[in-house]
Amino acid sequence: MGKRAADALVSSPPSLSDNKFGGKADLKLACDTNREVYDFLASAGAKYGIGFWKPGSGIIHQIVLENYAFPGGMMIGTDSHTPNAGGLGMCAVGVGGADAVDVMAGLPWELKAPKVIGVKLTGKMHGWTSPKDVICKVAGILTVKGGTGAIVEYFGPGVDAISCTGMGTICNMGAEIGATTSMFPFNKRMYDYLAATGREPAAKLAEAFSDNLKADPGAVYDSVIEIDLSTLEPQVNGPFTPDLANPLSQFGSAVRANGWPAELKAGLIGSCTNSSYEDMQRAASVARQALAAGIKAKVPFTITPGSEQIRATIERDGLLDVFERVGGTVLANACGPCIGQWKRTEIEKGVPNSIVTSYNRNFAARNDGNPATHCFVTSPELVTAFAIAGDLTFNPVVDTLVGADGREVALAPPSGDELPAKGFDAGEDTYQAPRAGAGDVVVDPASNRLQLLTPFPKWDGGDLTGAKVLIKVAGKCTTDHISMAGPWLKYRGHLDNISNNFLIGGLNSENGEVNSVKNQVTGEYGAVPDVARAYKAAGVPWIVVGDENYGEVGRRAGAEQRGRKRRARALSPVIQPRPHPSPLLPGLVPRARRPGAAPPGRARGGRQIIRPHPRDQPQEAGPPPAHLCRPGRLRQSGAL
Repeated sequence: MGKRAADALVSSPPSLSDNKFGGKADLKLACDTNREVYDFLASAGAKYGIGFWKPGSGIIHQIVLENYAFPGGMMIGTDSHTPNAGGLGMCAVGVGGADAVDVMAGLPWELKAPKVIGVKLTGKMHGWTSPKDVICKVAGILTVKGGTGAIVEYFGPGVDAISCTGMGTICNMGAEIGATTSMFPFNKRMYDYLAATGREPAAKLAEAFSDNLKADPGAVYDSVIEIDLSTLEPQVNGPFTPDLANPLSQFGSAVRANGWPAELKAGLIGSCTNSSYEDMQRAASVARQALAAGIKAKVPFTITPGSEQIRATIERDGLLDVFERVGGTVLANACGPCIGQWKRTEIEKGVPNSIVTSYNRNFAARNDGNPATHCFVTSPELVTAFAIAGDLTFNPVVDTLVGADGREVALAPPSGDELPAKGFDAGEDTYQAPRAGAGDVVVDPASNRLQLLTPFPKWDGGDLTGAKVLIKVAGKCTTDHISMAGPWLKYRGHLDNISNNFLIGGLNSENGEVNSVKNQVTGEYGAVPDVARAYKAAGVPWIVVGDENYGEVGRRAGAEQRGRKRRARALSPVIQPRPHPSPLLPGLVPRARRPGAAPPGRARGGRQIIRPHPRDQPQEAGPPPAHLCRPGRLRQSGAL
């Protein structure tokens, strides 16, 4: 599998490129601005034997697919889109940093045995339909919480009609339905991808054990969804949630009926979800047709390669030139606008507008910090067509464009090879191999970007009493509401500073306002982080009461660390999505409630008493469900 696949641990730098000027300029700016962070990661990797992918390498999920993933493997990663590796038949699960650290220290990783949702695929895709439409359709069926506590397993004759990277796209966006992970059975498409990326020995080994890398005959699923790829329409999901699925044939009508801004303001392709060679080929095939008719993109159009290997390969094969000639801007190999690293200047904050992306999430303000931006997610080829048309009601299946000569132009369905005929070009070598024991890790105590962690206070052995309800969150509260990304990412190595974004996007059920809660000690209202900080200074513990699906789609362990930093002691949501409880830290007790059940204590910020019961005492309300904490953590909090 190669020397890199043999490395047990790898890291990559956070996406800290602002993506304002273009790939090379953005990368240079990122390296200059974030030098201390990159140096810290490189030195930590060198000291502790961790492989490090330097700035410019790309997005870790694409890098994993290209270098590390293999059929039948098991992997955990500290990001919700780790299941991208399911496209190579790997059981890849996104977890919180605390879980990953346990595994790095040699401790077992545990979770409640998940259900298994089967998705049976039949038929074969054609026309404008792509693998992205499969997961967009599944999201529309299951919703953002339908995959909670389950592995989604794809099977059926239609599987062989999907490329390996297409399977990766489907598994990647499985995070948006709350799934533990998503997986495909081993097949020839995976073999071909492994061989093309220099891992044919792994492909041959998988082939020898192929009977073990698929579902058992007559396997029983907890539920089954059937999708006929031959009749599946292209999907456009959104706005503001990735499970609002709109078939392309009905999307224009939905835009008009809902009053969504029909004039498109930007189109963005790439990200860890859709930046494969096949994705870029199909998008470029649409762009070539426009260029042949003398048409260019009518709106800003950005292209984000998922890795240096993809960037170098599509540059060699002329695809980058096509995108630039049609009016596109090639950004750095990074998450970029997908995680809010986008210095957008043409639209003022608060102005309603529409953008369309090939990303995986479209929550309010996620991409550009503007809560009025209506973001829709779809395939890269459809994003390209929309960017060329400049109109969300445009349907390339039935509508036409006007060429430079005034004639009507119909776009043919996209096409493209799933693997490059000339092989992949690795591009620049951006990998730092592990070399344990080399040098020291130095962090400037005065840094506002990096801060060494100090231990949280130990449990005193007694019941938790006198706690205040910091906030009862109302409605949808995703990981972005709890811990916003975008410009805040520069502080994610500094727990105290990034704690200043804790729940600033959460809606307070008491007053219907965002980031405004009552300080029960002073009686004054303030921002959520400020009141939490005041409670900590006064020695007052506090809890958060969440609504349904609190922490949707996220595996941001830092969200819990931020609360714990401010003396949080408990979290009480209505049914947590699987991604969120896993990162909970020792001493932060989760108390999930069934739908319709009242929250503990007074919901409007009054006195709150929580008593985790030791083994030898009766349990009035019961301990947290066992699957929400590892046994060791429950014992630490006194619940077992």
